[in-house]
Amino acid sequence: QVQLVESGGGLVQPGGSLKLSCAASGFTFSSRAMSWYRQAPGKERELVGSISSSGATGNYADSAKGRFTISRDNAKNTVYLQMNTLKVEDTAVYYCVVRSLGSWGQGTQVTVSS
Repeated sequence: QVQLVESGGGLVQPGGSLKLSCAASGFTFSSRAMSWYRQAPGKERELVGSISSSGATGNYADSAKGRFTISRDNAKNTVYLQMNTLKVEDTAVYYCVVRSLGSWGQGTQVTVSS
């Protein structure tokens, strides 16, 4: 079955950086676009960005553009979310998602606070 396991979350100060990882299994990773979503307390889940199956193309929510970068290593079945210049409002649970399969990871908490 599809498994998506996120890691790398934690507490970081405003302006800091964090890199999330998502290890995938149970499907042909290199054939699927991957996405990152997040859900802040009291808010609906929102799309952070996506990356094509080859990794050649990425797109981002306006809130992530210029600060976040999604990459992938198809040899390792892993997708990454590099987050720079973090803001308090980036605090959320971040999820790795295969939208075409309707599969979500369990999420990893990112807290941006001084």
